[in-house]
Amino acid sequence: MTRRHRWWRWCFALVVAAPLAAQGRTENVVLIVTDGLRWQEVFRGAERRLVSRSPGGVSDTTALLRQFWRDDVAARRSALLPFLWGTVAREGVIYGDQDAGSIARITNTFKFSYPGYNELFTGWFDERIDSNEYPPNPNVTVFEWLNGQRGFAGRVGAVATWDAFTRILNESRSGLDVLDGWDAPFRGKEAREPRRAMVNELYATSLKYWPGNTFDAPMQLAAKEYIRLKRPRVLFIGYGETDEWAHSGRYDLLLQSARQVDAFIGDLWTMMQGMRQYRGRTTFIITTDHGRGSGTEDWKSHGARVVGAEHIWIAMIGPDTPALGAIRGGDTVTQAQVAGTIATLLGLGPEYKAKTPRSAPPIVPVRGSVP
Repeated sequence: MTRRHRWWRWCFALVVAAPLAAQGRTENVVLIVTDGLRWQEVFRGAERRLVSRSPGGVSDTTALLRQFWRDDVAARRSALLPFLWGTVAREGVIYGDQDAGSIARITNTFKFSYPGYNELFTGWFDERIDSNEYPPNPNVTVFEWLNGQRGFAGRVGAVATWDAFTRILNESRSGLDVLDGWDAPFRGKEAREPRRAMVNELYATSLKYWPGNTFDAPMQLAAKEYIRLKRPRVLFIGYGETDEWAHSGRYDLLLQSARQVDAFIGDLWTMMQGMRQYRGRTTFIITTDHGRGSGTEDWKSHGARVVGAEHIWIAMIGPDTPALGAIRGGDTVTQAQVAGTIATLLGLGPEYKAKTPRSAPPIVPVRGSVP
């Protein structure tokens, strides 16, 4: 790409990104989090030394290499996350490729889930939230705030695998629909419809391998049925297996679950673009709640003492997001900026900032350059 073409593309980014601060075309936002998925896998694909019996916990290394290993980095990451690199990177923007000088990070110092989700949902780091067992969130999230705005009441919800979101989103106070953990997603008359009854049956009969975290696949079905039933304008979807398999030291299952999450996100995008309410009016923000360490042991872990667990990645695709691809260089973006970005995309950025002055400013994807 010539210098002149790069200059014109930068100008185009400024023009396209300007509506993000005013009024864009986005009428619906879906925030999608795949828990604890490292930036290394997102931008580099499978890590060769972890495709091993030790330290990767892989029994069939030959099959895993055949599925995910490619000598070229771009081909390798595309083999792992084809929707992210084939659609999102082509039509949207991705931050966090440290190899290219793009930094995305959390602002909380705890580097684990509840503080991370509070930061994502409110726009700031609350030092009081220092445990995954912390009680119902005292802070008003952007989801709760939106649920109180005209045109959004009763049209904001969450579907996730981890049972902590009833606390993180303070379901009892916020009035949000929160479908999480192993509880049956649909109740009463809603559960009589055959597909939703089937989803409830899957939840009831699946092996509860993790007591507080269901598998991604039945949750995906619940999310799709929730969208068809409720037609939410703002939705949080949380996948949990990428974190669980990493903690278990199973690199093979981590890669396979990441690949499946990518397919699930692509399925949601296709489904929603086929619905009149969402077609051309919906932005997906795709990210993670924390990073992990590196090396032969720390890839399994995160937390305050784990170096590198502060680094994450953030991707966006939608009608108000310029097609900048994987950002090279540019300013650091943070997890705390996601809440303000959601409000801003929906044309309510100044109002949200006035209500939550501690929240970080929105991400405006105008700096950096594409490969």
